[in-house]
Amino acid sequence: MKIGSIEFKRYPLFLAPMEDVTDPAFRLMCRAFGADMVYTEFVSADALIRNVKRTEQKLTIYEKERPVAIQIYGRDADSVAEAAKIAAEAKPEIIDLNFGCPVKRVAGKGAGAGLLQDIPRMMAITSAVVKAVHLPVTVKTRLGWDENSRIIVDLAEQLQDCGIAALTIHGRTRAQMYKGDADWSLIAAVKNNSRMHIPIIGNGDVCTAERAKACFDRYGVDAVMVGRASIGKPWIFKEMKHFLHTGEHLPSLSYTEQMAIIKQQVLNNIQWLDERRGILHARRHLAATPLFKGIPHFKETRIAMLRANTLDELFAIMDGIVFSV
Repeated sequence: MKIGSIEFKRYPLFLAPMEDVTDPAFRLMCRAFGADMVYTEFVSADALIRNVKRTEQKLTIYEKERPVAIQIYGRDADSVAEAAKIAAEAKPEIIDLNFGCPVKRVAGKGAGAGLLQDIPRMMAITSAVVKAVHLPVTVKTRLGWDENSRIIVDLAEQLQDCGIAALTIHGRTRAQMYKGDADWSLIAAVKNNSRMHIPIIGNGDVCTAERAKACFDRYGVDAVMVGRASIGKPWIFKEMKHFLHTGEHLPSLSYTEQMAIIKQQVLNNIQWLDERRGILHARRHLAATPLFKGIPHFKETRIAMLRANTLDELFAIMDGIVFSV
């Protein structure tokens, strides 16, 4: 499978773009464990044009994480095209357009999944960005706005006609947010459409190695994107890769091995930012990691861990957990 000039081996797995999750530290971890491509956090086109420092920081790319896609969002074609030019200066492999984010502060302002209610504007943005940059442009979107407008099959053709190099589809409508089950049958309908010739990437509810394999085999997608299941568990890509290629499960990492990975992620965040902000940025992973699942009477320890403000304090708490397993 190829996107532009980037060639991927069989069963490619991509790390989904996630706000406050897919920072450089986490992307590097996921690449080390086998993710074939990673995506940045959402980059606001308007904020990028205004030179907002926090937004510009999202363009940081390390050589070891390549190939990487920078994902941008906005509602004005000229602004998004200008932002794409700025993002291209960071030299990503791909510029990805976010037409799928369902949260109110994005979709409610007519960006992200909000553009599923304004298809002409979506096409104008896509065409403008394709013309503005000399990189492959891809799109991530949803099945439609709600159950009464599951338009993805026709929409995919229109996006392809704008010149995009690949399309990622999350198998839910905007109205579903992240509730209910992802519907991969419509993703398959896009893939099986004889008019479609670009790669189709499936996304939604890929939480296990078996599910990843089923998505390739049953729905025929070119790649699978993994999102929430990777939070606090970057090694999931290694588990999935092994199963995809062998049909067998890898032995589970030991508690000590998993703890070392989570600690390293905290350290990487601190190196990227600073101690205070690095710890803050790691809290989402500390709260979600399955590492601590099943430990009895863990609530107070979890609260203390998420309130820690220094590395010494945080690691002292984490080291103490070992004896309670």
